[in-house]
Amino acid sequence: MCSTHTADRAGMMERQTWTSQKRLLGRACGFESRSRHSTPALCLRPLTATSAFRINVSGTSDNLVMYQQATVDMALRLSRIGILDRENARICDVSAAAIRHWRSGRRRAADSPGAERRRQCPRCHGRSMDEPAYAYLLGLYLGDGSITRGRRDVFALWIACCDDWPGLLAACRQAMSDVMPASSVFCVHYQGCTAVKSTSKHWPCLFPQHGPGRKHTRKIELEQWQIAIVRQYPGEFARGLFHSDGWRGANRVRRRLSDGDRWYEYPRYQFSNESGDILRLCGETLDLLGVAWRFSRRNVISVARREAVARLDEFVGPKY
Repeated sequence: MCSTHTADRAGMMERQTWTSQKRLLGRACGFESRSRHSTPALCLRPLTATSAFRINVSGTSDNLVMYQQATVDMALRLSRIGILDRENARICDVSAAAIRHWRSGRRRAADSPGAERRRQCPRCHGRSMDEPAYAYLLGLYLGDGSITRGRRDVFALWIACCDDWPGLLAACRQAMSDVMPASSVFCVHYQGCTAVKSTSKHWPCLFPQHGPGRKHTRKIELEQWQIAIVRQYPGEFARGLFHSDGWRGANRVRRRLSDGDRWYEYPRYQFSNESGDILRLCGETLDLLGVAWRFSRRNVISVARREAVARLDEFVGPKY
């Protein structure tokens, strides 16, 4: 503070602050000026958040109640006269990222179209959902999917897809986009496989089976709204299961006869999973479709009868 008198201390700070602000405003020239003239402001150091409100906001209690809007207005005014974002954040007692956000003009109102776009969860906000795409994505998730938690409670849905089946990769990306249209879908490439990934705060709402540990080490049960979707679209759910942990191919069998060995082939489906609950869901879905099946091993469901394979071909078919 330049003056040593205390009687007019507050008023002196206000007059001196406006003088310094006029000096900065006269030589401000955008971003370069804020970086080049970071130190000459004489009275920025003693300026506090309280005095900043005294300068920019009238001192009535009614105005001070509107703290959020007043803070934004003050930060924008300080930014316009050339004060650095970091110093502006210290004055307004907010983060520098918030200052940059407000200065860039991306601040959205509660009733703006952007706010409506953020209401993207069918479970939380009642938005309509592409149920056939969800049934297919649910099958993929139970087979080869996982959900991880990131910063600021943003979750990522991962579906691992083998690079040998590019058609499966495209179908997975399309299903993710149809279920959560407001979230971007992208791929992470690894050796021999590609993980299809999408981030949203609401993926656990759509997949309540998410939890710590591997799926076969915990209970997997569908909620009532998921059961209703699976019963309405059992073919899409079965397609997701077989596209993730399933296989369709030719079974070659050798028969030893008196005149020599005979070989013959027939197509069959197999679904393998270590979770007894997921195997049960697969079997129940095949029952809904009228497909005969059996356990060929402890963790493998086999569909081998000719009519059963033909029926399942209507919904699943081979991977591409």
